[in-house]
Amino acid sequence: MKRRDYLAIITIILLIISSLAGVLSIDFSSSYEITNQYGHIVEIYGHGIYAYDSYFQATISIGTDVCIFFVVVPMFIYTYINYIREGDKVSKLKLAAVYAVTLYYAASIGFGLTYNKLFLVYVALFACSLFGMFKCIKNMRWEKAVSISKGLKIFLILSGIALIVAWLPDIILTIIEGTTLPLIGVYTTAITYILDMGIISPICFVCIYLLSKKDGLGTILLATLLKACVVVGIMMITQTISQTIGGCDLPIIAVITKSLSFVLLGGFAYYFERKMYKEISYEKEL
Repeated sequence: MKRRDYLAIITIILLIISSLAGVLSIDFSSSYEITNQYGHIVEIYGHGIYAYDSYFQATISIGTDVCIFFVVVPMFIYTYINYIREGDKVSKLKLAAVYAVTLYYAASIGFGLTYNKLFLVYVALFACSLFGMFKCIKNMRWEKAVSISKGLKIFLILSGIALIVAWLPDIILTIIEGTTLPLIGVYTTAITYILDMGIISPICFVCIYLLSKKDGLGTILLATLLKACVVVGIMMITQTISQTIGGCDLPIIAVITKSLSFVLLGGFAYYFERKMYKEISYEKEL
């Protein structure tokens, strides 16, 4: 039976609006400096939707928006059309995974950026992607878990550890020295640290546990994790390009240990994602 998911249509429209606004904000010549609440000199981007964000964060956000507009939006549209045509458990699983990616993006811009004119768009995007993902999961009856190979287990363990290793040293150093994060800019916290270490990393280990127990929920979590890793791997490339063009000082060590590591994880995630869907593709909704 063919289905309609109007939340998906709204989510796609909101994704286009939010990401296109970021893409159209490309102008690396309007920056200026201010003193933030911590007494540090911070360079402000000064143009477009990210006019009041730090220059460093704005260039990252623009790179993210490029990935969202040119990769995630077409991916969402394709996945939704496939869901309309098929309406089976596999298409629902794929749609839930894309919703999860959108939710991560919505949380990042909704909680992590300086207030701007698109705030209500961010709120709506967060709500639609959250409830859209819940709706897909609720409508699935996934009883069989995919098999967890040694390679997949190693991948999930390394991914969970990498998300902590990437950010935890910065936090520990600030606690020891009694300072704030070096790139905190005009913000009060770093939302990426919270999402990655507080949600994504633990889910990697929960996924291992559920799959080892043959719990169908493990398959759903695995699908969302793998899709998120694939998109983040692509996103790291567009972010690095944006920051390079914008003239941000990117230490080679940081590029290798953070950006390149996530790109590699994204490549492995793509491999395991294809393998997973090959295993479950025969399961159709009754």
